[in-house]
Amino acid sequence: MNRYKAQRRVQIDESETPKYDDDVEDDEQEEENSMRLRPSDRNVTEDQEPFMGVKVRRKASLRREYRGDYLDVPSRPFLMKILQKQGDKQVLFADKVLKFTSTGKMKRRILMITDFAIYIVDPDNDALKRRIALAAVDKMCLSELSDNFFAIVIPTEYDILMASTRKTEIVTVLVEATKSASEYELEVVFSNRFEYNASADLIKEVEFEEVEGGVRTKILRK
Repeated sequence: MNRYKAQRRVQIDESETPKYDDDVEDDEQEEENSMRLRPSDRNVTEDQEPFMGVKVRRKASLRREYRGDYLDVPSRPFLMKILQKQGDKQVLFADKVLKFTSTGKMKRRILMITDFAIYIVDPDNDALKRRIALAAVDKMCLSELSDNFFAIVIPTEYDILMASTRKTEIVTVLVEATKSASEYELEVVFSNRFEYNASADLIKEVEFEEVEGGVRTKILRK
């Protein structure tokens, strides 16, 4: 029996992925994004090392300067209150992202990364939805193509599938933060097909296919 016959498919057109106000630069620069990096003194920087040899990356992500906090967290009292309650002070990254629920819906969320944890916040009601200690993160999964998707794998809980135009920066920050907090290097897995636990008892598979004009992404229920 072909297991794919019973699978529900969610197909996402990358061209229709919602954009945010601070993504204008990305729209201007994402013209043609089929550039495969190879190690060389000319094009390798320290923050690109996790991606060398396998990742087809956007030209925009190569030229982009990392800012870390794109939301000006200190100016947002509800975010500061969340961090202070948990005892976190140093924000390494903060931005709006899309999070995929276990039912396949896309939700706008704020992603914050500190030197100790990952925070997922609902911007509509200023509520903390989830806090994950960096030490609990096992690995990250990405495709080898120029899409915006990434999964954070947390073996002791359930995983997270998200999309962001700043995926490269997020991965880099998490790798460095995990190394500093836990003294081990976070594994970054590149594959055009990977599984993640959408909930405690639900496994989903994400497939990526390069097509004319972009990348076709399918989320399959296993």
